[in-house]
Amino acid sequence: MTAAQPVLAVLHPGSMGAAVAACAASTGVQVLWCPAGRSAATVRRAEEAGLEPVVELRELLERAEVVLSLCPPAVAEDMAREVAGRGFAGVYVEGNAISPERARRISDLVGRSALSVVDGSVIGSPPVGGKSTRFFLSGPSSATALVTALFAGTAVSTPVLGEEIGQASALKLSYTAYQKASRVLAALSYGLARHHGVDQALLDVARKRSGSYLVEVDYIAKTAARAWRWAPEMEEAAETLRAAGLPDEVLRAVAHTLLGWTDAKDDEGLTVESALELLQESR
Repeated sequence: MTAAQPVLAVLHPGSMGAAVAACAASTGVQVLWCPAGRSAATVRRAEEAGLEPVVELRELLERAEVVLSLCPPAVAEDMAREVAGRGFAGVYVEGNAISPERARRISDLVGRSALSVVDGSVIGSPPVGGKSTRFFLSGPSSATALVTALFAGTAVSTPVLGEEIGQASALKLSYTAYQKASRVLAALSYGLARHHGVDQALLDVARKRSGSYLVEVDYIAKTAARAWRWAPEMEEAAETLRAAGLPDEVLRAVAHTLLGWTDAKDDEGLTVESALELLQESR
């Protein structure tokens, strides 16, 4: 690692956070994380990603020059508040699926001590197994350039949208509003057709339209397993629609529907049939 490369710290490295951090680590960047209070699965992911454990958050923030927050949307502000409370003075990258308003609140909060705040949004699958992802950025040009340098030559590309905090978050929720809501609607449509014994006819109709989610029946179980993460994203997207003066009822309903899959959290062995049964039982 050259002296010019800053030390990166990643907060709450889940499947996406660990994979993104691993890309930076693969270039020789020192990547830190704090295992205190984290699950065995998180510890395993961090080890596989080549992240260096630091016992306390205080030490992590003292050593890191760039902090990347990739955590569940519900705790994004709590995490930022904790970082700000410890006087972090580097570049804070808010990479969670949150509304532009929340991104700006976090920027105001962390910006009291941080050198700069960058708004970020990850769009795509975790960059593993030959896959790539895009980490869109917005914020001060000097800070976004620093983040871009961390991932140069890796499976993580870093398009910069502009200097306004909230732009990256707005892009994420604009995309996720359609992508994830469409998955939920496809599950409901297939479930209704299956109840009436016309599911195969529905698929025949859907196959005549290129790229229809209705054809991807197996994805219903994956949607159920990820619902615990998608529900908060739908609430954030709904709040963003409300702030823009647009109807938010559909996405509120999608979020409520996703909560019916709470018991399916990260269940990779879930079947389509059991996923639909969970929805029926949540009524």
